[in-house]
Amino acid sequence: MEIADLMPVLGGVATRDMLVRLTSRRALESALTAGELVRVNRGRYAVPGVHEGTELALTVTGHVCLVSAALAHGWKVKVVPAVPQIAVPKDRRIDAAVRTRIAVTWTDLHDTQVEGLATNALTTLAMCGRRLPFDEALAIADSALRDGFPVAHLRATAEAARGPGSARLRRVAAHADGRSDNPFESVLRAIAIDVPGLEVVPQVRITGELGLRVRADLVDRHLRIVIEADSFEWHGDRTALRRDARRYDLLVANGWTVLRFSWEDVMHDPDFVRAVLRATVERTQRASARVLPA
Repeated sequence: MEIADLMPVLGGVATRDMLVRLTSRRALESALTAGELVRVNRGRYAVPGVHEGTELALTVTGHVCLVSAALAHGWKVKVVPAVPQIAVPKDRRIDAAVRTRIAVTWTDLHDTQVEGLATNALTTLAMCGRRLPFDEALAIADSALRDGFPVAHLRATAEAARGPGSARLRRVAAHADGRSDNPFESVLRAIAIDVPGLEVVPQVRITGELGLRVRADLVDRHLRIVIEADSFEWHGDRTALRRDARRYDLLVANGWTVLRFSWEDVMHDPDFVRAVLRATVERTQRASARVLPA
């Protein structure tokens, strides 16, 4: 896969080591030369819209915001925006030609809410939590926590929030978890959160008989359900195939129900994923009820 096609799948941001492992050093250098990647900090690269957004924010005397700001902070996202997202004061008029190149959010920002030409980390998380769909906001919040942003700051801000979108922000803050490995897994967890009776925890270590020792993406220990975000990153050869086959065989042999979902279904067909999860939970609950003593 070409790096330009790979970056959206990786969340718009990736480390040098990951890009080299999935492609090659030559492919990385070619992508940088062609402008398909930009360096955001040491050893980390992002989609070119990060720099374009900063330049356009300067043009309209605004600030990069929402998903574009998340990318500028080096956080991974569910969907890379087609054009940079820029916040401008409510009384600002934008030239029609420029409007075609940006997605405008009219809002008055205080000096304490910005950092350079982008909203600062906390403001970015608050805006995303208030304005974005739950799965997109959760993916960004998970990435921020994974990157070291204090969860206590996010939750305190959410609790103090009032006005439009504050309930949505509180929901994101309540479920944000830095243990989630990537946006793929975060979006899958967002879907699972909406399934009645399902209580999943990310990145759980499971041990058992026959030498079972695995770290599963999402786990409901009560229902003994394992949910895997089946990424193409780890399935490149026969050795990986054998490792995965043993992993799932051992889980099943130890009494776990294992569900594996592709990136395409999680990102583009969440109704299918939700239906499978709901059906599995209901079947498991019925089976448990039948074995309970009268």
